[in-house]
Amino acid sequence: MTETPPLTPDDWAFFLDIDGTLIDIAPTPDTVVVPPGLPGILGRLRDSTGGALALLTGRGLDTVDRLFTPVRLPVGAVHGTELRFPDGRIEAPAVADALSGIRNRLADFVAGHAGTLLEDKGLALAVHFRAVPELHDAVEAEVREAAAAAEDVLTVQPGKAVFEIRPAHADKGHALGVFMENPGFKGKRPLAVGDDVTDESMFKEAVRRGGRALRVGDAQQGSHARQAFDNPDGVRAWLADLVGQQLR
Repeated sequence: MTETPPLTPDDWAFFLDIDGTLIDIAPTPDTVVVPPGLPGILGRLRDSTGGALALLTGRGLDTVDRLFTPVRLPVGAVHGTELRFPDGRIEAPAVADALSGIRNRLADFVAGHAGTLLEDKGLALAVHFRAVPELHDAVEAEVREAAAAAEDVLTVQPGKAVFEIRPAHADKGHALGVFMENPGFKGKRPLAVGDDVTDESMFKEAVRRGGRALRVGDAQQGSHARQAFDNPDGVRAWLADLVGQQLR
């Protein structure tokens, strides 16, 4: 791990990815493990920043709450499409009509390709292929073709062993910008932490606003973030140190 920047939490607004950043990636989305002390650490960091902490994730809002119970945090869910603000207010678009037909098509594809998994997020659909990496090209082709007829409202989001169809109007960078204009965040410097190509938009926006972007894992050519952590263990230890709490 390279040296993380010296900072005090009350100067910064924190924007944190979940999978591969706060928690370790698992074989399937439903088998991830949240260390028991992590929700409390995030709650203390939120409090020490005056509320300036948000999770920006591909996960749905209900799933985020289940993972980090009993702590409820500001969230940019489904890659920044569904926003929950510090006061509990939620902004989310209507589900695209085209998703119904796409859902049926992708369900048929997954049924015919052992090892793939369809994740339904309501606003978005994701096909995972971590167990069968040799199907990368087939999954990408199917997802892109399925989304093509609705490209005015939907877009394809690549990720680690996943291709996802999500609303086209927003991303994590957009969500970061919206949060930064809200009470609790405004006037602070944004600090974004993530691990994947899905996080590049928030990296770019954080740097554009005079903040910093930190990457988990190997440095990527052209990334707006610098490598700072080898793995999520390093992120969790860093956050625990920031709030003076022992990691469990």
